[in-house]
Amino acid sequence: MNNNDKLWFALGGLVLGLLIAGFFASYAVNGNRGGMMRMMGIRYGDHMMIDGSYMVGNTYGNSSAMRAMMSGLNNKTGNDFDQAFLSEMILHHEGAVDMATSALSNAQHQELKDLAEGIINAQTKEIGQMKVWQQAWSK
Repeated sequence: MNNNDKLWFALGGLVLGLLIAGFFASYAVNGNRGGMMRMMGIRYGDHMMIDGSYMVGNTYGNSSAMRAMMSGLNNKTGNDFDQAFLSEMILHHEGAVDMATSALSNAQHQELKDLAEGIINAQTKEIGQMKVWQQAWSK
C-alpha cells in the first residue's frame, strides 16, 4: 500500500468515525426528543428543522452554522480543500469539546457527563491528529 492509499484510507476512516460518533452522540444526547440539538437550532419531530427551515434532502438547508462551515470549502480542491476542511473541523471539534466541558460541570445526569467525557477524549485526540496533518501538509 503506497502513501497515497494510506492517506485515503485514513481519511475514509476519519469520516466514517465522525459519522458513527455523530449518530451515537445525537441519539444519546437527544433520544430524538430535542435537547442539545434544539439549542443549536435543530428540532426533531415529524420533520427536521434547522433555524426554522425544513431540511432539503440530506443537506442542512438554511442552517447558518452549517452554511458558514461549508462556505469555507466552496470552490476549493486538492490541498487547499484539505487545509480548509481541517481548519473547519478543528473549530467544529473545539466547539464540541467546549460544550462537553460545560456539560461536565453543569449536567444533572451522569449519563450525559459520561458522554461528555467521551466526546472530550475522542475529539481532543482527533484535533491533535488533524493539527499534525495540517502542519505536515502546509509545506
